[in-house]
Amino acid sequence: MGGPPAEAVAAAVADAHRHEWGYVLAATVRVTRDIDLAEECVQDAYAKALTRWRSEGLPTRPAAWLTTVARHRALDELRRRSTLERRLPLLVDDDLAPGGGGDRGPGQPDEPGDDRLRLVFTCCHPALAPEAQVALTLRLLCGLTTGEVARAFLVSEPTMAARITRAKKKIAAARIPYRVPAPSELPARIDAVLTVVHLLFTTGHTAPRGPGLVRNDLVERALDLARMLRPLLPDDADVAGLLALILITDSRRATRVGADGRLLLLHEQDRRRWDGAAIAEGLGLVGEALQRRPPGRFALQAAIAAVHAEAPTWEATDWPRIVGLYDQLCATWPSPVVALNRAVAVGMADGPLAGLVELDLLVGEPQLRGYSYLPAARADFLRRLGRLTEAHAAYEEALALTGNEVEREYLAGRLDEIGR
Repeated sequence: MGGPPAEAVAAAVADAHRHEWGYVLAATVRVTRDIDLAEECVQDAYAKALTRWRSEGLPTRPAAWLTTVARHRALDELRRRSTLERRLPLLVDDDLAPGGGGDRGPGQPDEPGDDRLRLVFTCCHPALAPEAQVALTLRLLCGLTTGEVARAFLVSEPTMAARITRAKKKIAAARIPYRVPAPSELPARIDAVLTVVHLLFTTGHTAPRGPGLVRNDLVERALDLARMLRPLLPDDADVAGLLALILITDSRRATRVGADGRLLLLHEQDRRRWDGAAIAEGLGLVGEALQRRPPGRFALQAAIAAVHAEAPTWEATDWPRIVGLYDQLCATWPSPVVALNRAVAVGMADGPLAGLVELDLLVGEPQLRGYSYLPAARADFLRRLGRLTEAHAAYEEALALTGNEVEREYLAGRLDEIGR
């Protein structure tokens, strides 16, 4: 009797890569204490799955199967090189023996020392540059390709590849420990980790490339990590703010794409289908996060999401309140993307011409070159002003910069509408 068809096996391996990569790599690093070797072994395990699952059948626990194969390959490689004793100090884990902890799968964390948290804090060590911390975590923990990480940072793929390579070498050279920091060290280390989790969520919320608008695996991984950080720092306003931001923003996930696959903007979504439980939990966390003075960046972003969540209709949205929150956010955490979002809110509060004026101030901003949302926002305001020739050119620019198929279809539809 033959095994499953090749197409089913390929789909199962792809699904395991999306959902289990971080678990498998983190567990393998626990054995190797060498990130490059762990990556090599995990990639080999996924390659073996393509052939062995065809003959042996699909495993009931793919993550456990992949972890076991990757660890066996790692141990064989370490024995072959006869360098186990020399490699172990590269990533020190004071609390755990090499290879300890068993083959825990998803949903079975060793709290608070879960392997994924260990890997996040290793990648976010202060010895690494902040941009390298985020990039390395997205690459290792989340399994994003170097190209996907580069697009998230708005830099070229070769630049990002070099950045990731340097970060890995730094971890080995500095003998950065593979562990969750002691409680006294957490406050100084948490901002980098929160930045990683936030970027992970935004990358999944609207995938840079591919046929789907959302990468559910990345969104759920970000939410999982944010929840794990909460008991580590229960009184930290930034942790509460980030968890609130993810919960409230993700509450709209089911309504962002129509039954026909068409992108639905906020004013088109059925608010009755938003996740009320997630919104309620998020609103409670927003109130907690805003108690700190001045409020942090995640608390302010969560407060903006809360204004949308609390509006019973699109028309009832308190846009002046949103603009005021963006003003605070620009003062607390100035960035071109925040300025872009503020400009859109101004256009909603004061009309498309006011929004367009704000957007045009950002056209020369280097960090927004190649960022499709700037020309897309300009195109929308120009369309609403009746300046259709300019709007057509802006939509074409946005379309050229967009890799997500759902967004591309939306922009193409706008172009057709203007053409008609």
